[in-house]
Formats: sequence, structure tokens, C-alpha cells
Amino acid sequence: MSQKKRRTNQWLQNHRKDGFVKRASQAGYRSRAVFKLEEIDHRDHLIASGMKVIDLGAAPGGWSQYLAEKVGPGGKVVAIDLLDIQPINNVTLLQGDFTDPRIHAQVIDELGGPADLVLSDAAPNISGISEVDQANFIAILDAALDFSTHILRKGGNLLIKVFEFPDLQQFRRRCEREFKRVYTRKPSASRSKSREYYLIATGLLHTKHRIG
Repeated sequence: MSQKKRRTNQWLQNHRKDGFVKRASQAGYRSRAVFKLEEIDHRDHLIASGMKVIDLGAAPGGWSQYLAEKVGPGGKVVAIDLLDIQPINNVTLLQGDFTDPRIHAQVIDELGGPADLVLSDAAPNISGISEVDQANFIAILDAALDFSTHILRKGGNLLIKVFEFPDLQQFRRRCEREFKRVYTRKPSASRSKSREYYLIATGLLHTKHRIG
């Protein structure tokens, strides 16, 4: 058996034993990642009824399911991903690149105004070459930040997945120039061996939205 296949089999075994995977399945959520968002939301109260929210890198849709429940019928959720997402009640699904001006225009039309919150759980496909993977991930972070400053209302918030690597502090400083407060969270549903955590930026200082 190849080393790659052994790693895959080990991951599958651990995944099946994962308590968060079981909870997600029992609750009807599409991924265990929903519990990361739930924990952050319970602590930081980022999501409220009636909000306009955008979910970047949304597939398979677990976060969007949670968001739709929290914002209720008076709110709006737009989920964007390159991958196809199966329909979710009260969520507008857009398949494409969120940096595409056509997708941006569709988001504006769907929301009817600037967003209150942008979330990004997006990450690039892993090549195994650390320098390439870091560069690709930084590109996604920069694009998500730029998207957020053009789509959020003044005072709006951003929640974005990040990983520990050397250039991350430069990205954080960019966020600090755009938002009043920037801080991090490591929810318990994030695997202990993972370098992932979440950066929260609140209070956008100057919106670039055309009607913000």
C-alpha cells in the first residue's frame, strides 16, 4: 500500500470516529465545519436575525444552512463556490469565482444593498509544495478581503479562515487598516493538529460599496 493511500485510509478512519461528524449527520448538517461557526457565533454574536450575509467557499453548504437558520426569513444569505452546491432553503447559490465582476454584480442584485457580514471558509487545493500552497492561500485571503471592503456596509464584519505561516502577519495588518478590531478564534471543532484558526475583523471603517 502506498504512503498516500495509507494516509487517506487513516484520515477516513479518524473522520468516521469524529464526534463532530456524527453530530453534524444527526442534525442534518452537511459538514462538521458548522460547529466551528456555531461556537464562534455563540461567543462573538456575529449573526443575527434579518442580516444580509455572504458565504465564500461555501460548498458543501454547512455554514449556509446555519446562516439561513440564524438570519431567518427577514435576512438574506448568498453562498458562492466554484463547486456545485445542492439547494438549501432560503439561500441563494451562485456557482463561480467570487472575484468575477459578474458574480459581484449578482450578489449586489440579490442582496439589494451592502452586506452586514462576509464569511470565508475557502482554501486552495493543496499541492504539497509549501511555498506554492502559502502563495495560493494568501491570494485567496487578499481576494476575500478586497471583496469584503467592496460589498460590506460601513461597520460590517468579516470572518475568515487562516493558517499559521510566515506571511500571515502581513495579511492581518491589512485587515487592521480596514477594520476597527481584528482578533482570532480557534474553535474546539478545529482539529487540534490543524494549523487553521479564524480571523475576525469587525467594524469596517470605510466601505467601497457603491451604495454603502
